[in-house]
Amino acid sequence: MKPDLKQIQSPIATEMEEFEKKFRDFMKSKVKLLDHITNYIVRRKGKQMRPMFVFLTAGVSGGITESSYRGAALIELLHTATLVHDDVVDDANYRRGFFSVNALWKNKIAVLVGDYLLSRGLLLSVDNGDFDLLRIVSHAVREMSEGELLQIAKARKLDITEEVYYKIIRQKTASLIASCCAVGASTSGAGTDLIEKMRDFGEKVGMAFQIKDDLFDYGEDEIGKPLGIDIKEKKMTLPLIYALNNASWLEKKKIIYLIRNKNEDKKAVNEVIDFVKKSGGLEYATEVMNRYFEEALDLLKSFPESAYKSSLEGLVRYTIERKK
Repeated sequence: MKPDLKQIQSPIATEMEEFEKKFRDFMKSKVKLLDHITNYIVRRKGKQMRPMFVFLTAGVSGGITESSYRGAALIELLHTATLVHDDVVDDANYRRGFFSVNALWKNKIAVLVGDYLLSRGLLLSVDNGDFDLLRIVSHAVREMSEGELLQIAKARKLDITEEVYYKIIRQKTASLIASCCAVGASTSGAGTDLIEKMRDFGEKVGMAFQIKDDLFDYGEDEIGKPLGIDIKEKKMTLPLIYALNNASWLEKKKIIYLIRNKNEDKKAVNEVIDFVKKSGGLEYATEVMNRYFEEALDLLKSFPESAYKSSLEGLVRYTIERKK
């Protein structure tokens, strides 16, 4: 049976509803323009998987508390700030099918809005003495920035090894989900060992999540990001890295040339996609993704059965079975 987000959310439906109200309050400002923009950001929220991870891990680790709401809000505020800044850096006009903040209000305002969200997250923690949560989330933001910069540096040379790829996605994507799970455990009053266990759990989920995202680039699902967008942006993902590692010297040279010089050419991008498919790159990436998925589920086995645990397992399953 395919996991359904509404069903997964059922044990924490009340908490998620309450969180939404609190999150709106946390974002409020006395500056009318800022309030208008933050309301726009809240209205175009995504699947809200990050707060779900916080509440569900808090539930399995000891119980949801008032600080769980602040922890989830801290992650959302800091993450939203990074997304607003990312759209400026990427000159992106859309985010989740809506106009980005910079597209509607220009770059200067977008950067300042990102700064505001960052400061709101920091003050939320400082004012409530949530220094452990601040440490966990700040570490993730640092990792995400380093991962992005490492990927940019490697995209210039197109020399990413499988080992470097894992490092990039661990920093870029997995660190945030790991911080959600560590925050959830921390706000439940769990000890250091359990917090670290949940952080490890979240990291494995994040690794599987990103590999699934990379597979969308090859059109394995009807819905998802545009076909070949990673190739156009010269991002070396696991299916491509595997295919290149198993190609002849001549074939490798040709594919690297196409990515470096013909990445805007639709025919060339399709040629790279066909090369990866024929080389078994998709099967290999799926195998690695499933390994992380199984490792994540293994870490949950030691917890007693509960609605929180079942939903957390469902949420992990959703990350690799989603269609977008």
